[in-house]
Amino acid sequence: MVHELLYGFGVALQLPNLLACFIGVLVGTLIGVLPGIGPVGAMSILLPITFGLSPVAAIIMLAGIYYGSMYGGSTTSILVNIPGEAASVVTCLDGYQMARKGRAGPALGIAAFGSFIAGTIGLLGLMLMANPLASFAVRFGPAEYFSLMCLGLSVLLYLTHGSILKGLVMAGAGLFLSLIGQDIVTGKVRFTFGFFGLQDGVGLVPMVMGLFGISEVLLNLEQPAERTVLSTKIRHLLPSREDWAAAAKPIGRGSLLGFFLGILPGGGAVISSFVSYALEKRFSRHPERFGEGAIEGVAGPEAANNAASSGAFIPLFSLGIPANVVMALLLGALMIHGLRPGPLMITERPEIFWGTVASMYVGNVLLLILNLPLIGLWVRILKIPYRILFPLILLFCLIGVYTINGNVFDIFVMILFGIVGYGLRKAEYEPAPLVLAFVLGPMLEQNLRQALILSDGSARVFFTHPISAACLSISLFLVISGILPEIRRRRRMRRENAVPTSSPKS
Repeated sequence: MVHELLYGFGVALQLPNLLACFIGVLVGTLIGVLPGIGPVGAMSILLPITFGLSPVAAIIMLAGIYYGSMYGGSTTSILVNIPGEAASVVTCLDGYQMARKGRAGPALGIAAFGSFIAGTIGLLGLMLMANPLASFAVRFGPAEYFSLMCLGLSVLLYLTHGSILKGLVMAGAGLFLSLIGQDIVTGKVRFTFGFFGLQDGVGLVPMVMGLFGISEVLLNLEQPAERTVLSTKIRHLLPSREDWAAAAKPIGRGSLLGFFLGILPGGGAVISSFVSYALEKRFSRHPERFGEGAIEGVAGPEAANNAASSGAFIPLFSLGIPANVVMALLLGALMIHGLRPGPLMITERPEIFWGTVASMYVGNVLLLILNLPLIGLWVRILKIPYRILFPLILLFCLIGVYTINGNVFDIFVMILFGIVGYGLRKAEYEPAPLVLAFVLGPMLEQNLRQALILSDGSARVFFTHPISAACLSISLFLVISGILPEIRRRRRMRRENAVPTSSPKS
């Protein structure tokens, strides 16, 4: 493993890849600092730029945007009480209270150092687990892969915020959209509804830019968040010995918890940070201090969300299955560059895997160096008014989506999905299951058809193979256990809202 890691550093430290890493983490931090954009929106906007890069540089840059945004999100949570990224919501609870008490410096410092430590632990876990898992996954056939992808979608739906029924609707819509275009076996065009621009299918980039970029702009223009940046001078960015003593265990627990939750489909940084906060509050001898400026409430969640971002790469590189919507974008980027993530990629294209792993360590060092000295710059950027920021985002979206194919039709697709995404957000439908199902759709269909061809059309193949049967059984259990409580809740609400009617006596 040491030899492979040294090889990875040789790849990551090549000038184009090092520059891609620097740009990625810098843009990621900026995206994390600015509320209302998020890593998904930023990656979808910048995805067209990566087409001119080598596959290694493209993945290094996109990965840098992802884990860089985790670093940057804590800045707004602590200084403005507005999370720059969804995973930093919990940091607001104690980080902002620390800032109000004049301890913004230690809060920012422990968030940065905790993120660096967690990122390093996450990378060690990634190196230790990805290769053995990939070696095991080589034995998988089409039936196992189909069932495993079904399990991934089921776990995502089970952990989706809000209604699992809405999640199922979104996943179904994503699977249908993935069928548009040419049949993967016969080559015949299907579900284009007479639109020539749909013969090659719906473009991932226009769809994601619309769902996450344009819709986010529309939502923020509707109700722009009020930002009041603390005007007090930030001092003592280096945590004291007492701060380290209080934060050391939360950082360790958050790192391990976040890493393992990050591996799960749908687990991700958001759930990791919430679970870490609840865990630290439970373990604390003074739980009443949480919400009043406890440094443990900053250290644990920040470590958890950064470790989760490393853990999410394991199913992507080992199995070719994205754990969250960001990994779905990375999967799409790899496929656009002609690469197929999975167990064979680690051995056949080691420069991709080990180069990305080494670049993440380099990126974590760069983030630690950049974040603390540039706090003043991030504070000034926070004061940029939305009326300037959002037109620039729209301009980047329009230019980016047009440069992919030079096709005006893609712009209309992006605008359409922007309006659809806005409506979905207003109706409290999560777009993440749609994107994941859309990305997994072609692989699901391909493995389903291959499995049926190999078994002469018999569906028994999915239940006679132990791994496939186990995955499908767990999937069914998760979906049913998620739907039944919701059906009971809706029935109870209907009974409670029912008003008994009686005819008036004459």
